[in-house]
Amino acid sequence: MKFANDETTIAQLKDRIAKTIDYLKNIKQSEIDGTESKEISITFPSGQTRQFTGQGLLLGNSLPNFYFHATTAYDIIRQCGVEIGKRDFMGTPPTS
Repeated sequence: MKFANDETTIAQLKDRIAKTIDYLKNIKQSEIDGTESKEISITFPSGQTRQFTGQGLLLGNSLPNFYFHATTAYDIIRQCGVEIGKRDFMGTPPTS
């Protein structure tokens, strides 16, 4: 799925998040099981194309990208005076 990436309001961003969550909820486990060695080619906005395996894309690109953006958003929110901390990100620790 590809989104237009043209949101200009908070309401539009919330709608995009809701659409993304719905999309992810509809992915079946069988669609991703066994894709660790699947060959994946990605063309970046610069035009550069890179080859990945499924596992390499997840561990070497997707997760680091996610954590970079989560950290950056956290930093911006804190700079704006919102009192949030690690617990807001990690949630309640397990009881067992």
